[in-house]
Amino acid sequence: MADITIYIDQRAVRVKAGISVAAALAIAGDGELGCITRYSVSGTPRAPLCGMGVCHECRTTINGVAHQLACQTPCVEGLRIERAQLEPREVAR
Repeated sequence: MADITIYIDQRAVRVKAGISVAAALAIAGDGELGCITRYSVSGTPRAPLCGMGVCHECRTTINGVAHQLACQTPCVEGLRIERAQLEPREVAR
């Protein structure tokens, strides 16, 4: 497989063509956020879990379309991934 360039939160990342967006997030993980794609309404970090599109934990914005399944979307040249709510927020108790 050839290497391609995708963009994760506007950062250019080189990955193999055809791997899933979830795999690309894991490979390109920045150590702190890793493959976290979003935070739940309670502030819990969410990331790919089942890897087959059933759990919907990997939902993220891909090419401007919200709620796409990262585990089911293959990487292609120029793909743009935006992880939502990258900062955990305070949760009212």
